[in-house]
Amino acid sequence: MTTHHPSGTPGEHLLQQQLGTAERASDFYDRQVTPHLTAMMREFIRRQSMLFLSTSGADGACDASFRAGPPGFVVDLDHRTLTYPEYRGNGVLASAGNILENPRLGMLFMDFTHHHIGLHVNGTARLYSDVEQRRRHPDLPRESAPGRRPELWVHVTVDEAYVHCSKHIPHLEPAPRPRASVTRPKDADYFTGVPAGREPVERAVTAEAAHARTSDGP
Repeated sequence: MTTHHPSGTPGEHLLQQQLGTAERASDFYDRQVTPHLTAMMREFIRRQSMLFLSTSGADGACDASFRAGPPGFVVDLDHRTLTYPEYRGNGVLASAGNILENPRLGMLFMDFTHHHIGLHVNGTARLYSDVEQRRRHPDLPRESAPGRRPELWVHVTVDEAYVHCSKHIPHLEPAPRPRASVTRPKDADYFTGVPAGREPVERAVTAEAAHARTSDGP
Protein backbone atom coordinates (compact mmCIF):
# COMPACT_ATOMS: atom_id res chain seq x y z
CA MET A 1 0.00 0.00 0.00
CA THR A 2 1.30 3.47 -0.90
CA THR A 3 1.71 5.81 2.06
CA HIS A 4 2.03 9.55 1.61
CA HIS A 5 4.41 11.73 3.55
CA PRO A 6 2.67 14.75 5.14
CA SER A 7 4.96 17.04 3.12
CA GLY A 8 4.72 17.36 -0.63
CA THR A 9 1.83 17.22 -3.07
CA PRO A 10 -0.09 14.20 -4.40
CA GLY A 11 1.59 14.74 -7.76
CA GLU A 12 5.03 14.61 -6.17
CA HIS A 13 4.23 11.41 -4.32
CA LEU A 14 2.77 9.75 -7.43
CA LEU A 15 5.93 10.44 -9.45
CA GLN A 16 8.16 9.40 -6.55
CA GLN A 17 6.44 6.02 -6.49
CA GLN A 18 6.66 5.64 -10.26
CA LEU A 19 10.33 6.64 -10.44
CA GLY A 20 11.47 4.92 -7.27
CA THR A 21 12.54 8.06 -5.38
CA ALA A 22 10.01 7.92 -2.52
CA GLU A 23 12.57 6.94 0.11
CA ARG A 24 14.99 9.71 -0.87
CA ALA A 25 12.14 12.23 -1.03
CA SER A 26 10.88 11.20 2.40
CA ASP A 27 14.35 11.72 3.82
CA PHE A 28 14.46 15.20 2.22
CA TYR A 29 11.07 16.12 3.68
CA ASP A 30 12.12 14.91 7.13
CA ARG A 31 15.52 16.59 7.19
CA GLN A 32 15.08 19.74 5.10
CA VAL A 33 11.47 20.93 5.03
CA THR A 34 10.32 23.03 7.99
CA PRO A 35 6.92 24.65 8.68
CA HIS A 36 8.62 27.86 9.77
CA LEU A 37 11.81 29.88 9.25
CA THR A 38 14.79 28.81 11.30
CA ALA A 39 17.14 31.41 12.77
CA MET A 40 19.65 30.77 9.97
CA MET A 41 16.95 31.09 7.31
CA ARG A 42 15.90 34.45 8.73
CA GLU A 43 19.49 35.68 8.75
CA PHE A 44 19.91 34.45 5.17
CA ILE A 45 16.82 36.39 4.02
CA ARG A 46 18.11 39.58 5.67
CA ARG A 47 21.22 39.40 3.47
CA GLN A 48 19.41 38.90 0.17
CA SER A 49 18.91 41.64 -2.42
CA MET A 50 16.72 39.71 -4.88
CA LEU A 51 13.69 37.47 -4.87
CA PHE A 52 12.11 35.25 -7.52
CA LEU A 53 8.36 35.11 -7.04
CA SER A 54 5.70 32.72 -8.32
CA THR A 55 1.94 33.26 -8.16
CA SER A 56 -1.13 32.00 -9.97
CA GLY A 57 -4.65 33.24 -10.47
CA ALA A 58 -7.89 31.50 -9.58
CA ASP A 59 -7.84 29.63 -12.89
CA GLY A 60 -4.32 28.30 -12.25
CA ALA A 61 -2.60 30.52 -14.83
CA CYS A 62 0.91 31.11 -13.49
CA ASP A 63 3.17 34.14 -13.33
CA ALA A 64 6.86 34.32 -12.46
CA SER A 65 8.36 37.62 -11.42
CA PHE A 66 11.43 39.22 -9.87
CA ARG A 67 11.87 41.65 -7.03
CA ALA A 68 15.05 43.41 -5.92
CA GLY A 69 16.17 45.93 -3.34
CA PRO A 70 18.84 46.55 -0.75
CA PRO A 71 19.56 43.67 1.65
CA GLY A 72 16.63 43.40 4.02
CA PHE A 73 14.00 44.68 1.59
CA VAL A 74 12.15 41.46 2.39
CA VAL A 75 11.47 41.89 6.09
CA ASP A 76 11.25 38.91 8.40
CA LEU A 77 8.71 39.91 11.03
CA ASP A 78 9.00 36.63 12.91
CA HIS A 79 9.69 32.94 12.26
CA ARG A 80 6.36 32.54 10.44
CA THR A 81 5.95 35.91 8.70
CA LEU A 82 7.63 37.85 5.89
CA THR A 83 6.63 41.07 4.16
CA TYR A 84 7.95 43.02 1.20
CA PRO A 85 6.92 46.25 -0.58
CA GLU A 86 5.28 46.63 -3.97
CA TYR A 87 6.14 49.86 -5.80
CA ARG A 88 4.56 51.63 -8.73
CA GLY A 89 5.62 49.80 -11.87
CA ASN A 90 3.98 49.26 -15.25
CA GLY A 91 0.52 49.33 -13.70
CA VAL A 92 -0.29 45.71 -14.54
CA LEU A 93 0.03 44.40 -10.95
CA ALA A 94 0.13 40.79 -12.17
CA SER A 95 1.54 39.27 -8.98
CA ALA A 96 -0.64 41.30 -6.63
CA GLY A 97 -3.70 40.61 -8.78
CA ASN A 98 -3.04 36.89 -8.60
CA ILE A 99 -2.71 37.11 -4.82
CA LEU A 100 -6.19 38.66 -4.63
CA GLU A 101 -7.57 35.61 -6.45
CA ASN A 102 -5.28 32.94 -5.01
CA PRO A 103 -3.23 33.76 -1.91
CA ARG A 104 -0.75 30.89 -2.33
CA LEU A 105 2.70 31.97 -3.51
CA GLY A 106 6.25 30.69 -3.79
CA MET A 107 9.42 32.64 -3.06
CA LEU A 108 12.97 31.69 -4.07
CA PHE A 109 15.99 33.46 -2.57
CA MET A 110 19.35 32.75 -4.25
CA ASP A 111 22.86 33.50 -3.04
CA PHE A 112 24.95 33.69 -6.21
CA THR A 113 28.01 35.30 -4.64
CA HIS A 114 29.07 33.76 -1.33
CA HIS A 115 27.63 30.43 -0.17
CA HIS A 116 25.89 29.51 -3.46
CA ILE A 117 22.77 28.21 -1.82
CA GLY A 118 19.06 28.88 -2.23
CA LEU A 119 16.00 29.01 0.01
CA HIS A 120 12.44 28.17 -1.00
CA VAL A 121 9.64 29.72 1.02
CA ASN A 122 6.04 28.80 0.23
CA GLY A 123 3.18 30.52 1.97
CA THR A 124 -0.10 32.36 1.98
CA ALA A 125 -0.19 36.08 1.26
CA ARG A 126 -2.39 39.08 1.94
CA LEU A 127 -2.14 42.62 0.60
CA TYR A 128 -2.05 45.68 2.85
CA SER A 129 -1.75 49.37 2.07
CA ASP A 130 1.41 51.14 3.16
CA VAL A 131 -0.49 53.04 5.85
CA GLU A 132 -2.13 49.92 7.21
CA GLN A 133 1.03 47.81 7.23
CA ARG A 134 3.04 50.53 8.98
CA ARG A 135 0.32 50.86 11.57
CA ARG A 136 0.58 47.13 12.22
CA HIS A 137 4.40 47.09 12.05
CA PRO A 138 5.81 50.56 12.81
CA ASP A 139 9.44 49.40 12.54
CA LEU A 140 9.27 48.71 8.80
CA PRO A 141 12.05 50.44 6.83
CA ARG A 142 11.03 53.86 5.54
CA GLU A 143 12.97 53.87 2.28
CA SER A 144 14.07 50.44 1.14
CA ALA A 145 14.07 52.03 -2.34
CA PRO A 146 15.29 55.63 -1.95
CA GLY A 147 12.76 58.17 -3.14
CA ARG A 148 9.99 55.60 -3.65
CA ARG A 149 7.03 54.86 -1.43
CA PRO A 150 5.36 51.43 -1.43
CA GLU A 151 1.85 51.28 -2.82
CA LEU A 152 1.21 47.90 -1.18
CA TRP A 153 2.87 45.42 1.14
CA VAL A 154 2.68 41.68 0.53
CA HIS A 155 2.29 39.98 3.91
CA VAL A 156 3.31 36.31 3.79
CA THR A 157 2.47 33.63 6.33
CA VAL A 158 5.05 30.87 5.91
CA ASP A 159 3.74 27.35 5.28
CA GLU A 160 7.05 25.66 4.53
CA ALA A 161 10.69 26.47 3.85
CA TYR A 162 13.49 24.33 2.48
CA VAL A 163 16.92 24.46 0.88
CA HIS A 164 17.75 24.74 -2.82
CA CYS A 165 21.00 22.81 -3.24
CA SER A 166 24.13 24.52 -4.46
CA LYS A 167 25.13 22.08 -7.21
CA HIS A 168 24.14 24.14 -10.26
CA ILE A 169 24.03 27.66 -8.83
CA PRO A 170 26.45 29.83 -10.85
CA HIS A 171 28.89 32.23 -9.27
CA LEU A 172 28.17 35.89 -10.01
CA GLU A 173 30.42 38.75 -8.94
CA PRO A 174 28.68 41.95 -7.78
CA ALA A 175 29.76 44.86 -9.94
CA PRO A 176 28.47 48.32 -10.85
CA ARG A 177 26.33 48.34 -13.94
CA PRO A 178 28.53 49.26 -16.94
CA ARG A 179 27.67 52.21 -19.12
CA ALA A 180 25.82 51.13 -22.23
CA SER A 181 28.38 50.12 -24.87
CA VAL A 182 25.81 49.40 -27.59
CA THR A 183 22.62 51.09 -28.61
CA ARG A 184 19.54 49.10 -27.75
CA PRO A 185 15.78 49.67 -27.86
CA LYS A 186 13.98 51.07 -24.86
CA ASP A 187 12.68 48.50 -22.40
CA ALA A 188 9.11 48.78 -23.68
CA ASP A 189 10.30 48.08 -27.25
CA TYR A 190 13.01 45.54 -26.48
CA PHE A 191 11.04 42.39 -27.35
CA THR A 192 8.29 43.89 -29.49
CA GLY A 193 9.79 46.86 -31.31
CA VAL A 194 12.43 47.45 -33.94
CA PRO A 195 16.01 46.51 -33.03
CA ALA A 196 18.17 49.56 -32.40
CA GLY A 197 19.97 50.76 -35.52
CA ARG A 198 17.53 49.04 -37.89
CA GLU A 199 14.47 50.51 -39.50
CA PRO A 200 11.23 48.60 -40.14
CA VAL A 201 11.20 46.31 -43.16
CA GLU A 202 8.20 48.13 -44.62
CA ARG A 203 9.99 51.47 -44.42
CA ALA A 204 13.16 50.04 -45.96
CA VAL A 205 11.24 48.45 -48.85
CA THR A 206 9.37 51.69 -49.51
CA ALA A 207 12.60 53.68 -49.52
CA GLU A 208 14.23 51.19 -51.88
CA ALA A 209 11.28 51.32 -54.28
CA ALA A 210 11.29 55.14 -54.27
CA HIS A 211 15.02 55.15 -55.00
CA ALA A 212 14.50 52.72 -57.89
CA ARG A 213 11.78 54.90 -59.42
CA THR A 214 14.00 57.96 -59.12
CA SER A 215 17.02 56.19 -60.61
CA ASP A 216 15.12 54.67 -63.54
CA GLY A 217 13.49 57.94 -64.54
CA PRO A 218 9.88 58.37 -65.77
